[in-house]
Amino acid sequence: MSVFESIRMALTALRANILRSALTLLGMVIGVFAVIAAVTAVEVIEVYFEESLQIYGSSTFSVERYESQIGGRDRDVYHPPITWEQVVRLKRSLPGGLQVSVDEDFDWIVKAKYEERETEPNLQLRGTDEHFLSNFGFELAAGRPITAQDVQYARPVAVLGAPVAETLFPNQSALGKEVRIGRVRLEVIGVLEEKATFLGFDPNARVWAPISYMLSTYGDNGRNIASVSVRAPNPQMVRPAQETVMAQMRTIRKVRPGDQNNFFLETNASLQDQLASFTGSLGIAGAAIGLISLLAAGIGIMNIMLVSVTERTREIGIRKAVGAKNWHVLSQFLLEAIVLCQIGGLLGILLGALAGNGVAFLFDISMAFPWLWAGIAVTGVTLIAVVFGLYPAFKASRLDPIESLRYE
Repeated sequence: MSVFESIRMALTALRANILRSALTLLGMVIGVFAVIAAVTAVEVIEVYFEESLQIYGSSTFSVERYESQIGGRDRDVYHPPITWEQVVRLKRSLPGGLQVSVDEDFDWIVKAKYEERETEPNLQLRGTDEHFLSNFGFELAAGRPITAQDVQYARPVAVLGAPVAETLFPNQSALGKEVRIGRVRLEVIGVLEEKATFLGFDPNARVWAPISYMLSTYGDNGRNIASVSVRAPNPQMVRPAQETVMAQMRTIRKVRPGDQNNFFLETNASLQDQLASFTGSLGIAGAAIGLISLLAAGIGIMNIMLVSVTERTREIGIRKAVGAKNWHVLSQFLLEAIVLCQIGGLLGILLGALAGNGVAFLFDISMAFPWLWAGIAVTGVTLIAVVFGLYPAFKASRLDPIESLRYE
C-alpha cells in the first residue's frame, strides 16, 4: 500500500467520525495556537523595537545616568544627575565630527492652543538643540529645525509633532504662527514627519523648543538630562568616540582615577541584546504553557485511537485475513494519528500567527512569522502523534485475526 493510499484511508477513517475527530483536533489546535500566538506576538514586539532602534543608526550611542534595564532599572548606587551644564562642557571638549544632542521633558499632559483651536491635554513639552533631528531619528516635513543660534539666544521657537500641527492648523500652514503650550508662547518654525505609535507610546504628541529657553522658563534646579545622544561620523568611529566621551565625562563629573563611572554609555546593540533576552524569556514562557496543552492533547489522541481500535476490531480482522501484516496495521493506525495531529497543528499555526500578528495590525507595525517555532510545532505534533499513537497502533497490530472476525 502506497503512502498516498494510506493517507487517503486515514482521512476516510477520520471523516467517518467527524465530530469525534473535530473534538480531538480541538485540543491539538489550542495547544499549537497558544505556542504560535505567544511567540508571534513577542516577535512582532521585538521587530518593532529593533526597527525603532535602527532609526537612530549604528553610529549613535547615548550617555545615561543609570544603565537602562528592560523590565526595570538598577539604582542601588546613587549617580549624580547629568546636567545641561555638563552637556555643554562635553560638547565643547569633543573633537569635530561628534554630534551631541539632548531631548528633555519639561511638561507632561499639557495642551497646545492657537486662537479657538486646541489639542487634547496629552502633549509633552520638551527641550532640545540643533542636532535633535539626526541624533534622534526624526525628519522635517516643513519649515526649519532648531538651530545653534536658537539655543544660544534662548529663542521662544518650537517644532511641532505632526498631529499637533494637523489639529491646530488643519487648513493652513503652521509656520510663523504663535501657539500657547503650557505656560509658554512659542513661534512655530517647523513640523516633523509622523512616526509610528505602539502600545500607547506616541512619539508625535510632542512639541520641542530650544532647551536653553525651556531651562530659563522652567528653571534648572539640578535637572537631570535624561536623553543625551552622541553621533559618530560612521559606525567604525563609535568605539573611539565612546572612549573619548568616557574620558571627558569622567573629567567633567570629577570621577577619581580607579573609581567606577557614575554614568553609562549605551549603544543600540546593547539595548537590542537586552531586548532579545527579555523577549526570549517571554516567548519561552508562552511556549511552555502551550506545550503543556499539547501534552493534554496527546493524551486525547491516545484515548481516541484506543476507541478507534476497539470500534474497528472486525475491520482489522478482515484486513489480516486477506493478507495484511502486523506492520501494515501498525503503520495505518500510526499514520492516522499523525494525520490527525498534523491537521490540528497546521490549523493552530495559522490561527496563532493571525492572533499574534493582530498586535501588528492593531498598531500598524511590521508583521512577523515565527518560522522556527512553526517548524518546531510541526515536528512536535509529529512526535506527539508517534508517542501517544504508538501504543494504540501496536495494540491494533497484535490483534488475533480469528478473534477479531468474531468481534461484535
